[in-house]
Amino acid sequence: MEFKLLVVFVEDSKTEAIIEASRDAGATGCTVINHARGEGYQAHKSFFGLSLTSQTDVVMLLVERHMSRDILEKIGLVGEFDAKPGTGLALQLDVEDALGVMHQAKELAEKVEEQL
Repeated sequence: MEFKLLVVFVEDSKTEAIIEASRDAGATGCTVINHARGEGYQAHKSFFGLSLTSQTDVVMLLVERHMSRDILEKIGLVGEFDAKPGTGLALQLDVEDALGVMHQAKELAEKVEEQL
């Protein structure tokens, strides 16, 4: 079984919606890192030295290769990444090997067979 790692940088107000959309699309779980900070093309606005940006979370999902693009697209729609600049970023990376996922292999195999 081959995997992809989806890494999503998203405003914390949209984290739960991203997780729900990814589960609906076939993801079996995720890891969330709270309180990340991003720097965009333009500097953040500040007011008396306090940043006016929203908090950012990093959501990481290890997903089966055949399901990865569909999950990524659903995340992009829910997060409005292409519709509203600065709302987030999602990317997909190849995973050479992974441990600790064999307990999900049967469930993933059934989902992949349904899609193919």
